[in-house]
Amino acid sequence: MNFELLNLDAAQAGHEKCDVLLLLLTSTFKAGRNPLSSLISKALKAGDLADKPGSLLDIYRPVGLACARLVLVQLADGKPGSVRKGVAAAVALIKAAKPKQLTLCFDQAPGSQALHVALSTVAEASYVYTTTLSKAEARTLARVRLGVPNSTELATPFAQSVATVRGIELAKEWANRPANHATPSHLARAAQALAKLPRIKCDVMNHKEVEKLGMGAFLAVAQGSAEPLKFIELHYKGAAKNQPPVVLVGKGITFDSGGISIKPAAEMDEMKYDMCGAASVLGVFKALAELQPDINVVGLIPSCENLPSSRAVKPGDVVTSMSGQTIEILNTDAEGRLVLCDALTYAERFKPQAVIDIATLTGACVIALGGVRSGFFSSDAALSAAMAQASEASQDLCWPMPLDDDYAEGLKTSYADVANVAGRPGGAITAAKFLQRFTGKYPWGHLDIAGSAWKSGAAKGATGRPVGLLLHYVLSLQTPAA
Repeated sequence: MNFELLNLDAAQAGHEKCDVLLLLLTSTFKAGRNPLSSLISKALKAGDLADKPGSLLDIYRPVGLACARLVLVQLADGKPGSVRKGVAAAVALIKAAKPKQLTLCFDQAPGSQALHVALSTVAEASYVYTTTLSKAEARTLARVRLGVPNSTELATPFAQSVATVRGIELAKEWANRPANHATPSHLARAAQALAKLPRIKCDVMNHKEVEKLGMGAFLAVAQGSAEPLKFIELHYKGAAKNQPPVVLVGKGITFDSGGISIKPAAEMDEMKYDMCGAASVLGVFKALAELQPDINVVGLIPSCENLPSSRAVKPGDVVTSMSGQTIEILNTDAEGRLVLCDALTYAERFKPQAVIDIATLTGACVIALGGVRSGFFSSDAALSAAMAQASEASQDLCWPMPLDDDYAEGLKTSYADVANVAGRPGGAITAAKFLQRFTGKYPWGHLDIAGSAWKSGAAKGATGRPVGLLLHYVLSLQTPAA
């Protein structure tokens, strides 16, 4: 899908030739002296467009206007949630008509946040997965033109929003693929394809290299599957070599049966989404290649399957991590933290300014926060503040979670330096406390996206989160121009 930014106000929008014109109206709409404004004023006066977010008025071949179809979209207060609700309702309304192009126009100059939400919602509402369908109807909407009266001011936010959408859609594509179409080897090839883009480099390590590094925890998870593990290393080099990078570590479990501690059969198919952290890293690098910011970023993806077999790791086994710490594996379904801990140790070699790991880690985080916000854990005040700001700016929301030392008590064991699980209470926090043990040499944050990375039920599918959040955070680290 292509996007174009136009310098266009509501009056000029009436002259735009397009399949559909979506005109986004707020409660402060002021009518001008033109056919479109006159039509809107009459509709509002007659009560045909209610003053609540998501209210629509659909008009076919409006007299005096160039568009084939006009949809008036009420945003009311114009807040991000209202923009999302209104645009989603409008795209759902017109989707059956299969428009090839649409013009999206605000009735007044929007802020960068409203612009971002509008574009991302159009993309989300029109998204179609087709890869493994033999007779899929692909997305018909090929071109979106965004009309705003302050296009010069919004050029940079527009470019960032478009890049974010493209990153999100790459993440969704890989997360939605069935596990046999998204193996560790497939993910490695996807990362290598990104290396064809400007400023991106990719290296992929296999079993032998991982074993040589001493990644015993990662190897333990992978040993139950015939699919070979891959350790994927991506570099975006946009700044001087001496500038410390940000490191993003994405959990890449391409299918999680739970291993010997096997999961219930119901909804186990959704465990193809256990690599959404890895998919989000791929999405961020896609966006970085498009935007070309002056920063350095490293992406690490430890990828494997977690399956039961005669070779699989067993509850009670003790393994040695790359850090030298020994781990008693009490539950093989707590495998994400095992592959991540070795990647977090590996991240030390880059002397990073910050490291963030991204993982569909715990069902406990779903219970705590649902699907609205991702859980964010960090003891670093500056990193926490930057992520909170990025959360609001991107509207890819996260929420700060505690890391009190007392939560680590349940990880004690007599047979190793640490156990990989504690009890049920505070499960998302104890998982974060486990990871924290491997992050003492740099500022670290952990995003638990188990609730936000995909939707279940009739709307089952990946959301592409937290690509937007991560990209906003990374871009905020650019050195301002002198």
